[in-house]
Parts: sequence; structure tokens; C-alpha cells
Amino acid sequence: MRIKTIYFCLILNITTACLENNAYQEKLKDPALYNAALKQLTDVIVHDIFSPPVASRVYAYPNIAAYEIMAQEYPEKFNSLSGQLNDFKLIPKNEDSRVNMHLAALHAFLKVGTELIFSENKMQVFQDQTYQALKADGLSIQVLKSSMSYGDRVATHILKWADGDYYKQTRTDAKYTIRSQPEYWKPTPPAYMQGIEPHWNKIRTMVLDSAQQYIPKPPLTFSMDENSLFYKELMEVYRFGGQTENQGEDIAKFWDCNPYVSHHRGHVMFATKKITPGGHWMGISAIATRQAGSTYAETIHAHTRVAITLFDAFISCWDEKWRSVVVRPETLINEYIDEGWVPLLQTPPFPEYTSGHSVISRAAALTLTELLGENFSFEDTSEMEYGLPSRSFDSFLEASEEAALSRLYGGIHYRMAIDNGLDQGDFVGNYINSALTTRK
Repeated sequence: MRIKTIYFCLILNITTACLENNAYQEKLKDPALYNAALKQLTDVIVHDIFSPPVASRVYAYPNIAAYEIMAQEYPEKFNSLSGQLNDFKLIPKNEDSRVNMHLAALHAFLKVGTELIFSENKMQVFQDQTYQALKADGLSIQVLKSSMSYGDRVATHILKWADGDYYKQTRTDAKYTIRSQPEYWKPTPPAYMQGIEPHWNKIRTMVLDSAQQYIPKPPLTFSMDENSLFYKELMEVYRFGGQTENQGEDIAKFWDCNPYVSHHRGHVMFATKKITPGGHWMGISAIATRQAGSTYAETIHAHTRVAITLFDAFISCWDEKWRSVVVRPETLINEYIDEGWVPLLQTPPFPEYTSGHSVISRAAALTLTELLGENFSFEDTSEMEYGLPSRSFDSFLEASEEAALSRLYGGIHYRMAIDNGLDQGDFVGNYINSALTTRK
């Protein structure tokens, strides 16, 4: 009897040890791990104060690296993006049986992301802590090394492709020269910052054939005649977008997404940092995939599709911004109507037309609708860490409509930029949905 008891205990201990040693495998199948890495990247983007267009680039390449590994792991579910994205070729194939592809995808994401930001140490600390926890759950050194090695190979492939998108060349391009005519954009208070990314239309698109594939309707003709359509839209901003008696304050602040809000108190200047518009939609992607019960691979797929859409949407939008160079409402209201008027939201440092949030929100919403359905209700908690309550939506398109309207309530966009921005987002989102075949 004693021998049977000892034998039973031995078997139980061995079984328990095996379960403990395999615990890391379950963690690597949990999309929460990848979402944590995405959140870490978002936090670094906020910390490093990347502009909205640049932030979209930081999101796109790491997610594509992870997705391509998952497409190789699950060829029956996902198609590679090689041959579908401009100039993108197939990643190196894994030949090492010791590689855990989920870990390799995570590592490729972290590796590429680290190369695209300034605060590399923050990503490295996250990686070290994550891998240490996985080792404590039984991950062997050999599997870790093999997975990291393959992730590094894929990351190198992605980064070489990224080097050809003309981003580095635009870092030394000339700044925008301010035009004196009243209809053109000029820096706005309180910081009067230079225009952000006037050459972003030179960046290689991913799915669109060029930045000029979709040209929005021209903006309304500038006129300060009280009977003109332009003046009427200016007055609409004046009525609805100021800091006092603002009926849409909650909506405007929820969708503010200004990565750098400048504050001046006497001789003291400080800044408030927040997520970008693209970061907000990457957050919605995480919320939605979690609610849908998406797998690890499905979560990466959704994030990648949203990130690609954001990337091209910003290029398309910025092409129009720096072509039409439309003046912001704040500039005209202060000069011609009310010098003491201040918009509810701080005006961002780039031209008005079209509305970036309108373009990218509609495009991202169409992507998520394609993946998760038309009537996908969700609670958006993206802004809670910035002190704002969550908001609920019955669909992604409903959220995009509110995001667009928030720019009027915020006092930073005319109606034309919002409406035509939604049309621009419609084109980008629908075009990418029809062009990409990422699922079997």
C-alpha cells in the first residue's frame, strides 16, 4: 500500500511539473500578451511625443512583422501580405522546429517597434520582464533563443523594407514657408509651432497606389463675405466650438487625441501628452478583439489591418492638407470676429482641410466593420487613463461619426473638412478592404 501511495505521488508530481513547465505555452496563446506589448508601444509613443502621422508608421511595421509570422504559422487561415503591400516581399521561412511562432511574432513586434521609437529602454524593460515571466512558467532557454533568433530575422527583413519608405529623407526636407494671404494656414497659439510633416505625401503608401489616388473635393472658396458659404461655416465653428457654453464638450474632449497640448502659466510652459488619433483606434481594436474573443493570431491580424489602414489614411489626408493649406478657424475668428475667442480644444499645428480624425476614424471603422461586423456594440475605455469616462457605441461607424463631429465641437475644424474627410476615409477604408486578401 505504501509503495502504491509513493508511486501515485510520484506520478502526480511529474504530471504537475509537466503542467507547470507548459504554462508558458498557454500564456503565449493568450492575446492579452500581445495586447500588452501593443499598449507598451502606445505608452512609448505618448512619452516620445510622436505626431499622428509618424505614430501611424510606428504602429504599422511592428504589427506587419508579427502578422507575417502568424500567416506562416496558420497558412490555412491567413494570407501573407507579400505582393499585396507596395514593395513588400515574403519574409524568411522558419526552418527551426524549436521556434515557438507565437513568441517569435511577439519578439519581431518588439524588435521592430524598438527600432522606430526614441525610448528604446522602455521597450527593452518590457521585453526583459515578459521573457523572465515566461521562463518562470517553463519556457526553455533554447526555445527562447531560437524564437528570438527567428523574430530578429523577420524584424531585419521588415526594417529593411521600412527603410525604403522615404521617411528618413523627409527628416531633412525644408520646413513649410508661411504664406501671408489670409486664406492660408498660419501657426496658432499658444505655442505657434511649425507645421508638422509638410512632406508626408512623399512617404510610400502600403496599399494605395500613391498619396494622390484619392483627391477630395476642393475646400470652399475663402471669403469673409457674411453671405458666403465659407463665412457661414466659420461662424458655425464660432458658435459651437468655443470654450464657453459648449454643448459638445464631452465628445470633443473624448476624441481630442492631441499628443502635445501646450500650457502657458506666466513664464512657465508645460505640456500634456496623450494618445494620437491612430493610437485611439488601435486601442479600440484591442477592446473589440478582446470582446469578440479573438485568438492570438486573429488579434494580430486585426491590429495589422487597422494599422495599415491608418498608415495610408494619414498619407492621403496629409497630401490634401499641404496641397490646400487651409487656414484654421481660430486664426480667422481672432483676427476678424472676436480676438478673445479660444477654441475648446487646442488647435494642432498643421493645415485644416481635410480633418485628419474624420479621415482616419472612418477608414479604421470600415476596417473593423469588415473584420468584426456592422452592429458590433462596444464600450470605448481608451481615454479613461487620461481622466475621461468611457463612451458606448453601437457600431464602429457610429464611433467614427462622433469622432468626426468632435472636431466641430472642439473648435478646430469647419464642417466641410469633417464631411469631406469622412468621404476621404470612406474611399481609403473601402479600397483597402477590397484590395487586401488577408483571410482564407
